[in-house]
Amino acid sequence: MKRFHMNLRVEDMAASTHFYTQLFGAKPTVDKADYKKWMLDDPFVNISIEPSVGEAGIAHVGLQAENSEELVQLYSRIKAADAPEFREGETQCCYAHSYKSWTQDPDGVVWETFFTDGERRDYGEMPEIAGSSGLSANA
Repeated sequence: MKRFHMNLRVEDMAASTHFYTQLFGAKPTVDKADYKKWMLDDPFVNISIEPSVGEAGIAHVGLQAENSEELVQLYSRIKAADAPEFREGETQCCYAHSYKSWTQDPDGVVWETFFTDGERRDYGEMPEIAGSSGLSANA
């Protein structure tokens, strides 16, 4: 089952951490100074926050696959939608080891599709596309 994902850029990590912890009734699953993540089963979502680099708000949304087979299905759906795609592949970011692809909807909303199979001790690197609207077709 795929899990909905949303990454938010926030002005005040402490205030946002408090707010989301209270709203979800749960402490962050990943709790770093520069990144917090809640993996919730009800609702079935992955919400993460990190400091804003400019404007606060939704950085991107996505679908987290439960396994590599689901990820391949998501890649096929992006292709069938004739959407631009940046196939990042194996990567390490957000304190995790993952396989990712990025796309945009017709209005420019950035979508991440990914499968995570391990943790990291450091944040790693977020690709430029994750916070921009400059995705070109099959980049």
